[in-house]
Amino acid sequence: MLSERRLQVLRAIVQDYVGTEEPVGSKALTERHNLGVSPATVRNDMAALEDEGYIAQPHTSAGRIPTDKGYRLFVDKLAGVKPMSPPERRAIQNFLEGAVDLDDVVARTVRLLAQLTRQVAVVQYPSLTRSTVRHVELLSLAPARLMLVLITDTGRVEQRLVDCPAPFGEASLADLRARLNSRVAGRRFTDVPGLVEDLAEAFEPEDRGAVSTVLSTLLETLVEDNEERLMIGGTANLTRFGHDFPLVIRPVLEALEEQVVLLKLLGEAKDPGVTVRIGHENAHEGLNSTSVVSVGYGSGGEAVAKLGVVGPTRMDYPGTMGAVRAVARYVGQILAES
Repeated sequence: MLSERRLQVLRAIVQDYVGTEEPVGSKALTERHNLGVSPATVRNDMAALEDEGYIAQPHTSAGRIPTDKGYRLFVDKLAGVKPMSPPERRAIQNFLEGAVDLDDVVARTVRLLAQLTRQVAVVQYPSLTRSTVRHVELLSLAPARLMLVLITDTGRVEQRLVDCPAPFGEASLADLRARLNSRVAGRRFTDVPGLVEDLAEAFEPEDRGAVSTVLSTLLETLVEDNEERLMIGGTANLTRFGHDFPLVIRPVLEALEEQVVLLKLLGEAKDPGVTVRIGHENAHEGLNSTSVVSVGYGSGGEAVAKLGVVGPTRMDYPGTMGAVRAVARYVGQILAES
């Protein structure tokens, strides 16, 4: 265990390196921070921190920089989440409240996160499997062709064309719409298959084929494998950090193009708290020089998806964690009110 003074020295090194982009020396630390000890003592503390792997000397200068291990300890023990100021909170709220639908909410969230943090922003669409049915609409397009519209509690809208085996009359369509919504509206997606399994039997024999086709399309929509959708923005922000990436920025950009990689980075939506993964804690080799700050968002206190940012390990962790958490809270409120 590090002493409280050495933790203070580590905190000061992280803060200075993030702020100045320059390796930090003992003289600068004693001048900028009220550590209450001599430069010689600070040098001894820095030597101990280096021996234990929390800081490193990038070249022959006297300065030190934090390692992944040092940033990890900083985040776990030393970094409070920086609260957003009232003007910042109002700006977030006003920007997101202007959204007209779920796609707009996600697009605005990506832009806002990228601007607030000056990092790469990633927002996952609310997952169907963690959603609740708000309404199922059925529209007649032709005697044997329907449009099924599924609306979720998060505002997500899925549309499917349904080709029925025989013409399906308006009266039967209205009956199916009413019966379907009475069973599934307000229910979790995972409950829907059991709720509709005997619904076709309630209809006349000549309509059962069409009803079964509609129900099959509905169930396929609920369990689609490609439901995990993401939006990403702010990749140009990475070019400001060229010197933070040890080789070239290309591996980072290539990793960010892979949706599966990004989904793994964000982690499971069921974990609603702020998660920080630093450097080599990211399994993908192309992202070993980055940190990922993510958090779950949703309505009613339950996370239905995740959002976050990707940037260099030399990151303003308290500010980034505060921004990500604040934006997630407002997105959740908007979904709950939509």
